[in-house]
Amino acid sequence: MRSFDLTPLLRSSIGFENLSRLAEFAGRSEDGGGYPPYNIEKLGENEYRIQMAAAGFAEDELELTVQDNVLIVSGRAGEETEDREFLHRGIAKRAFERRFQLAEIIKVTEATFENGLLNIGLVREIPEHKKPRKIHIGGKQGPQSIEGQSLDGKPAAGEKAAA
Repeated sequence: MRSFDLTPLLRSSIGFENLSRLAEFAGRSEDGGGYPPYNIEKLGENEYRIQMAAAGFAEDELELTVQDNVLIVSGRAGEETEDREFLHRGIAKRAFERRFQLAEIIKVTEATFENGLLNIGLVREIPEHKKPRKIHIGGKQGPQSIEGQSLDGKPAAGEKAAA
């Protein structure tokens, strides 16, 4: 695999320390060869769903884990109790692990398993400190945050200090 020099992109960027890790993650080929198949749907402005085909698996054979903004979906087939002889076995029930890189503002809200489909609900939640805020330019009144305090910790002009 080739390595890419991202230095020109990072000259005017601040806080993208994980960019090289994300580029490496995206460049890796998946070992599972596309198994199991999945869909990613946008349900609304801030809602998403991952729908994964897990035919042949029971609910207790599937596991979901979120660690360091990575959603890991794994399936481990249980021991078959019956002695069965297959003439054709077209439903692959092999162990798998799928990884999905999540943005920091994406949260997993629910997971359901119905009719052989694993549905994972995701929602985009933007924290207050990441929402846009207006900054005042110039004058005696310093830059204003959302709470009405100047950025230097003093009360904004025209407000009384707390006693």
